[in-house]
Amino acid sequence: MKTERIKRVLVLLIIIGSLSCQKRMDKTTLLFVGSFTNKEPGAGIHVFAFNNETGESALKFVLDSITNTSFLKLSPNGKYLYSVVESQMQYHGMVAAFSVDSINGKLKFINNQDCGGRNPVHLEIDTKGEILVNSNYTDPSLSVFKISTDGSLNECVQILRFKDSSIIEGRQNKAHIHSSNFSPDNQYLFAHDLGADKIRGFDFVITDRGETFLQNEKQIKMKPGSGPRHFVFHPNCKFGYSISELSGKITAFSYDSGNLGFMEDYQSYSNEQEIYRAADIHISPDGNFLYASNRGPEEDSISIFAINQVSGKLHLIDHEPTYGKHPRNFTIDPSGKYLLVANQDSNNIVIFKRNIKTGKLSKLEQEIQLMSPSSLQMHTYTKN
Repeated sequence: MKTERIKRVLVLLIIIGSLSCQKRMDKTTLLFVGSFTNKEPGAGIHVFAFNNETGESALKFVLDSITNTSFLKLSPNGKYLYSVVESQMQYHGMVAAFSVDSINGKLKFINNQDCGGRNPVHLEIDTKGEILVNSNYTDPSLSVFKISTDGSLNECVQILRFKDSSIIEGRQNKAHIHSSNFSPDNQYLFAHDLGADKIRGFDFVITDRGETFLQNEKQIKMKPGSGPRHFVFHPNCKFGYSISELSGKITAFSYDSGNLGFMEDYQSYSNEQEIYRAADIHISPDGNFLYASNRGPEEDSISIFAINQVSGKLHLIDHEPTYGKHPRNFTIDPSGKYLLVANQDSNNIVIFKRNIKTGKLSKLEQEIQLMSPSSLQMHTYTKN
């Protein structure tokens, strides 16, 4: 009788193990990499299968003969990928839409639209996946697109252009819109103007006829010479954090009903620099840690901060070198276990294991080698 009971337990454990293994196999994480192509048609977007157990990646697809796909954005459901195209050219860039074949890791072109200005640098999608906002840097503007149910982009429905400046000659002679973010409640948009040292807030309005507008601009003035570049909201929706390229500082804000309230500045670099080039900023899925990238010229690093969940204040934990040059963009994988850094000038993507409890990073041996990686997006897909 005892032997039969042991056999039944063993069979049950095998079945549970099999179901657990099947559950893991039914999920696939894809990594999408956008790159600069030296202003000529080239291998602009790479798609990798990412192993959440080992941190290893396998190339699945390369989109060739496309120019300067330097920033990517996935739709909230991961079904569509959007990319700026022909950034840093002397003519208007475009925004392209692709459908994602999550089973085979491939992209299929849907359509593209003129972005209404030179040098598109950032894409943002509202929480419903219905509106895309593009930021143009050289011709300082925001262009707004409606997304159809098939993922295609309609013609631009609104372009907002800006004229302004600030104190750093050569970098702030005019406005430069570097990014935008929808608020967690999807009612506001905040655009980050590096050239004017301003965060520009707008009401996000959808009329009864389905028309979409950004209106009622109100400006949050940053300290002169800051150069606000990227921004992230905390998962609890009570705080927001800006990374300023030209001052190398992170600014913490309180957030409530479309209003950002200044709280405190924090230096992102480990040491004082003559020139700052702070770039990207993200928060771990659990909301406990904030990370920012610092791009030389003397320090290429990721700064790590703990976030006080009540006050929103930051506490410096560590600085981790990126083992490459010019970490323009980075991402945290959906599981929160890994952080991947795109080192644009050294042509490598470095993969770190992230300590969930301490926030610290440990470099893995494996790297991804490709030319001028500049934008990373990840999504975990569940097979039907």
